[in-house]
Amino acid sequence: MSDNGPESFRLLLVCSGNTCRSPLAQALFERELAALGWRVDVRSGGVRAAAGEPASRGSLQAARRHGLDLSGHESRPVDDELIRWADLILVMSPGQLLSLAELGAAGKAALIDAFARGEEGGEGVATGGVPDPFGGDERDYEHTFRMLEDLVPEVLRRLQPIFAP
Repeated sequence: MSDNGPESFRLLLVCSGNTCRSPLAQALFERELAALGWRVDVRSGGVRAAAGEPASRGSLQAARRHGLDLSGHESRPVDDELIRWADLILVMSPGQLLSLAELGAAGKAALIDAFARGEEGGEGVATGGVPDPFGGDERDYEHTFRMLEDLVPEVLRRLQPIFAP
């Protein structure tokens, strides 16, 4: 462990197609982590993703409105290698937790909003999560962005004892 916490903590953000929510979350985490000076490797993936897809148009636009660039994003499917790589996996909706459990990752996966509230043990899992804006309009993507923007600092507050004791 260094003065700035663990040498390499690895955070994986997961949604369905890895074109909307998880790329937005990744960009938000990366921005906040850079501002804090914490060394965390952040990746994203999708439980039903096709490899190499760009971020959705709505996510690109929402990110751009808030000074983030998703133009280089390429989707990646969640596989055994990505699961092994991750120290913590945060998912956007309850169904993704089930998918990860089937892949053997239940012990290190949590619903992002439940984790932010300290309820990753299962409370609220049936109704929690971040809504999928896919196919929606600009307001849907903005709503998703704002939810993630509120959750990221709360997740980092929970992780602070690891990175900034």
